[in-house]
Amino acid sequence: MLYFVFCTGFFLIKIFPLKVCYGVAEVVARLYYIFASKDKEALRENLRVVLGEDVSPVEIDAHVLGVFRNFGKYLADFFKFSRLREEYILEHIEIKGLNYLDKYLSQGKGAIIAAVHLGNWELGAAVVGVMGYPFNAIVLQHKDRRINDLFVRQRCANNIKIIHLGMQLKQCFKVLKSNELLAVAADKDYTGNNECVNFFGRKAFLPKGAAVLSLRTGAPIIACSLVRNKDNTFKMVFEEPVKHERTGDDEKDMKAIMEGYLTVFEKHIREYPDQWYVFEKIWEQELIIR
Repeated sequence: MLYFVFCTGFFLIKIFPLKVCYGVAEVVARLYYIFASKDKEALRENLRVVLGEDVSPVEIDAHVLGVFRNFGKYLADFFKFSRLREEYILEHIEIKGLNYLDKYLSQGKGAIIAAVHLGNWELGAAVVGVMGYPFNAIVLQHKDRRINDLFVRQRCANNIKIIHLGMQLKQCFKVLKSNELLAVAADKDYTGNNECVNFFGRKAFLPKGAAVLSLRTGAPIIACSLVRNKDNTFKMVFEEPVKHERTGDDEKDMKAIMEGYLTVFEKHIREYPDQWYVFEKIWEQELIIR
């Protein structure tokens, strides 16, 4: 059933202008907001940590609704851009920090892009792929093979090479050894291969894969996000790579690297809380890290 819903969405979005698609997406998002009690509760808990305990419930709920509306637009973008064009990038997407990719690829070690579920990370990946960079993304495999194939085709059309989550690390090492880019979503744990770190001043169990790969390969980690502006244009930012002097204590080094890019995530999420799409509770513990 879900597969046919996706196919219908693809078809309808292809035949209507993007502005109309955004309008429909917002209506559907508002309807879903009414019934998605579990998702709303998770978002409230997460945003209460991000925005602070002094924020009123009314203000938090306004941000929660904003998340649903922006997520609807995110899906419309994903369906609409089966093949992203360079002309669209030049007209609608401001890109900062691209020089960091060029610098580290020129050194021959590849680079790890630490991505956050903020704004439109799928569009960000498409931008890098269409611009000709050797781009690989670790993605979650959908349980329905037909839906998974649909998403894989969409990504591959924009020169994104796919590594499914859970596959052997050997492929990730191979990508970096070949001096390519490897994108890893690093703000939400899917596998249980995590580490307890400081995130917004609280304990959170977050994936450690990016930091582990960086320690083992020497590849730098570049935090990145692509966010939506009010006029539905976008801003894509590659931050300065995480800097850390190795101590010889791998556990200590890994946490230091993780907290390096998580600090960047915090800055971006605080600036755009309505665009952080994490519908599961991040903080299950109430203890504050001193």
